[in-house]
Order: sequence, then structure tokens, then C-alpha cells
Amino acid sequence: MTQQSIAELVARGCAAHGVKRAFGVPGGGSSLDLIEAFDRHGIDFVLCRTETGAALMAAADAELRHGFGVAVATQGPGAASAMNGLAHASLDRAPVLFISDGWTDAQRALDAHQVFDQHAMSAPVVKAAARLESEDPALEFDRLVDAMLAAPWGPAHLVLTGANAKRRVAIDEPAPPRPAPASAPQPRTRLQADATALLARAKRPVVLLGLEAREPRTLQQVARLVQQLHCPVLTTYKAKGLLSDDAEWTVGHVTGGAAERATLDAADLVLSIGLDPVELIGPVRCGDTPVLELALFARPVQPVRAAASLPGPLAPALASLLPECRRSQWSSEEIAALRLGMRERLGCAGGEDGSALSPQAVVEVALDAAASPRPAITVDAGAHMFSAMALWRADVPGGALISNGLATMGFALPAAIARALHDPGRPTLAFTGDGGLMMCAGELATAAQQRARLCVVVFNDGALSLIALKQRNRGMAPAGVGWSRADFADVARGFGLRAFSVHDEAGYRQALRAALDHDGPSLIDVRVDPTGYQAQARALRG
Repeated sequence: MTQQSIAELVARGCAAHGVKRAFGVPGGGSSLDLIEAFDRHGIDFVLCRTETGAALMAAADAELRHGFGVAVATQGPGAASAMNGLAHASLDRAPVLFISDGWTDAQRALDAHQVFDQHAMSAPVVKAAARLESEDPALEFDRLVDAMLAAPWGPAHLVLTGANAKRRVAIDEPAPPRPAPASAPQPRTRLQADATALLARAKRPVVLLGLEAREPRTLQQVARLVQQLHCPVLTTYKAKGLLSDDAEWTVGHVTGGAAERATLDAADLVLSIGLDPVELIGPVRCGDTPVLELALFARPVQPVRAAASLPGPLAPALASLLPECRRSQWSSEEIAALRLGMRERLGCAGGEDGSALSPQAVVEVALDAAASPRPAITVDAGAHMFSAMALWRADVPGGALISNGLATMGFALPAAIARALHDPGRPTLAFTGDGGLMMCAGELATAAQQRARLCVVVFNDGALSLIALKQRNRGMAPAGVGWSRADFADVARGFGLRAFSVHDEAGYRQALRAALDHDGPSLIDVRVDPTGYQAQARALRG
């Protein structure tokens, strides 16, 4: 047993769970003690420009590592600024340990400056909160970790005062990290019989794959099941890349809209694996086709109406179904036709006069220009996500990151920084709208300071195009959704990035080659014609 500070306890606990980086904007209190302790335990501190950006980076890091991420902020405005990132972590199921400075009781008695109840503010979006002020702070810390890693994954909030960070306590020798708590399996005698009967009768099953399937052991079983069934697979945005988009059975996305109807209408069984209600806008319309649902636990909000359900850990549930999996009646030609049909429905007109590119061309040219290994992508909220998610082919888990549960703007750049630091051997493309980038432009400086190997591709159309589309669909005159186009290349150069402004395909290809060959961050400001978004939205959403 040794004497260590609370800051040391936190750093040691994070390191034991595989944390390599903490993201944040420090203040003058506990965050300085944490930075020092992190360094002693091999955890790099990434200085961000906004607390929201730090929380989003931590969430992306958690998603990529299948563990929890760490974000650090000062008290008061620092903690308040991080809330959007924590809301993303909550609804996109990312375990993030958010550590903010706090006030002691003695400080509260003397000063009201910046003082408010930080735990009350974060309570709606975190799964647990603590202050580590008990006689057993190690147990408190373990409970925070357990809460984050229990299904569904989500963030926790640690308020750590400067005085408590320095407090020395007796700490046992480090123990190996405990496995993440799993959902308790439900009794399955009847449920298993119902599930196997449905699967045994199916001749033309279709798989819907959601974010709960991203755990590696689950993915192994999913791949085996799909290979045995040889059937079409629809993924949610959050599940993109869990099965390679290059695989012959991967058709496209399910969003709760119209694009997937042709695939679902041809099915005689829908096998839903790990689908979380936050992933969809509206329910999946399966008609009279029976649905077999595998989910970590039963939820009050149902994305699909299931004829049979197997709640509990997914990997053993999938393993139990494998003996019932027989090659389906789907031909490879039928699956290929469904894939092609979905892509054709998302065709996007625009840019005919050569003054701007279509959103579709921005994605397809980037995919064509990409070398091996294929870049990972991060995608912001906005109309450009229609093209980015539908047309880019992610070939590895974590190869496409998006904020879908919260769908927050300003996600792509922070997530790209985390992605590039996690895997510097694979370039990262951040597909973002001009509106989204303006919400987090300061993080360009973070990318430059970290020499992150990423390229920000800006769909610059001078408007909140998705909102403009909704405005137009309501028969309203254009107002309050447009601005003069910014020169993001100039902005990026000011932060130290390599930057390009383009308006045609030839210039865009040339810029992509230079950006993808660069060993640091780049930005390409692409003038985009948004006229194709209407057709894409109609094809996706109906």
C-alpha cells in the first residue's frame, strides 16, 4: 500500500483502462495536477481550443478504442461549454469521463464567482457523478467506470477540486482492470425457440446492423452469420464500416426513411442486430415482415416491432443462432442490384456550369483519389452527410464517424483530430459543412499543433443548407439561413494548415493529391452547388 494523491489515483486508473490521451482546456485548479499525473502514467494531454471540442474528441477516442475517453475542463464556463459534447457522448453511446474543477465548501462560503451546481447541470446527460471525497476514492472511481461501461455506454462527470486533487490517500497496488459489465442475460428457453423457428423458416432474410454490434467479439459473430446467410445487410450510420462497405452483401444504410424500402420489401425476415432507437429518425417500416431483434436490453422505445427478441449480450446470442443459419435464396446479382439502386437514388444534380461541384462529386472524387489504406472519414451534421455517408465506402470498423444520436454540428473536425491521433498511419478526411466548421474553427489550431494527419473538406455553399431545404419545403421565403461565403483556406493558413480553394473537379483532384500526401493537417475549401440536396433528401426520407 502506498500514499498517492487523488490526481495520481485518477491518472493511474485511466492508464489501467488503456487511456492514451486526455483532451481538454485546463484552468488553474485540479486540471494542472491531472496533467502532471497523466504525464507520469504515459497519457498525453491534448490542448484543445474549446471544451466542446475536447469532449467530442474524447467521445471519438472512446468509440475507436472500445473503452472510455477523458475530457478535462475548468469550473464554471469551462464545464458549461463542454455540455454539448457530453450530450453527444450520451446519445451516441460513448463512455467519456469528464473531469471539471470545482469549489470546496470553504470557497463557496467566501465567493460566488462562477459558482453553480455543475452536477445538476450535467445530470440529464451523464450516467453517474462523483467527487472522490470519500474515504475510499478508488471505489468511487471504479463505480464511475462501471457506470460508463454498462449498457448503454455513456459519460460520467467527476468534479475534482484543486484541494482534493492534492489530497493524499492510501492506495493498494494496481489491480488489472475489470471487464466491462455486461447486460444480464434474460431467460431464453422460450425466446430462443421463437428466434430459431423464425430464422429456420426464413428464405430471404435481411440484416439490420446497429451501433451495439461494434464490440469486437460481437462483430466476429456477425461476420460469420452474414457469410452463412449470404443476405443483404443494411447498416445504420453509426454502424457504417462494421462490415466493410466493399463486402458483396452490404447494400447501404437504414435511416427510418424511404431509401431502404426496396430491400425491406423483398425480405421475409428482418434480423435486427444491436439497433439503438437513437440511430433512427422514425421507426423502421417493415410492413408485415416478421422481425427478429437482438439487443443488449429491452427498451421502452422500439425502433422495430419485433415478433421475437433476444435481449442480452449479443455475441452469445449470435453464436446460438449460427447452427440455424443456412444460405438464403438471395443471389449475388440481386444483392448487387439493391446496392446499385440505392446509390442511383442518391444521384445529385448540380455544378453543371463549372462554377461549383455537386456534393456527390465532392465525395466520389475523394474516394477515387484515395490510395491504400483508404482514409477514414468523419462527417458533420448537415445536408452534405447525405452524400458522404451514402457514397463513401468505409472498409474498417471506425472508418466512418458521425454524430447521429445528437446529430450535432461541429463534430467532424474534433472527431477527425481524435481519429488521426488514434491511427496516424491512416489519413482522415473530415467532411464538414461551412456552418459546422464555423462552430469549431478554433480546433484547426489544435490539428496544426498536433500535426494530425487529416484533411478537412469543406462543403462551402454559404448557407445552412439542410435548414434552407426544410424552409423551402414549408413554402417559406429564404430568410435567416444564408451568409456570405467565407474563405476557409485563408483561415486555415492562418492556423498553420496547408490549404486550398477549389471550384472545379480538376482543381479538387489536384488539391486532394497534395493533401493526402502531406504528413500534417490540410484543408480544402470546395465551392459546392446545393441544388441536388432536395432530391437526395426525398430519396432518403421520402
